[in-house]
Amino acid sequence: MLTNLAICATIGDMETVNVHEAKTHLSRLLERVEHGEEIVIARAGTPVAVLTRYVPPELQPRRLGIWEGLVWMSDDFDAPLPDFEEYM
Repeated sequence: MLTNLAICATIGDMETVNVHEAKTHLSRLLERVEHGEEIVIARAGTPVAVLTRYVPPELQPRRLGIWEGLVWMSDDFDAPLPDFEEYM
């Protein structure tokens, strides 16, 4: 943990640092984020952004049901198609 980093406040489990300190100690903050911490970056004491670990899309859990209500399928979707000659 950083001992010389000025901490503005704590929001839940996330520490808040001001923009100047974040710019000055970005490498150290990134090391902490790599180990699972989340850090809030604030301007004049007002939270602006959250520095969090990047998770590639292929490692993120899949969310079920995100297409619910957006896709419609006909009742006869899997019915046999008519013979090819009917289209000629």
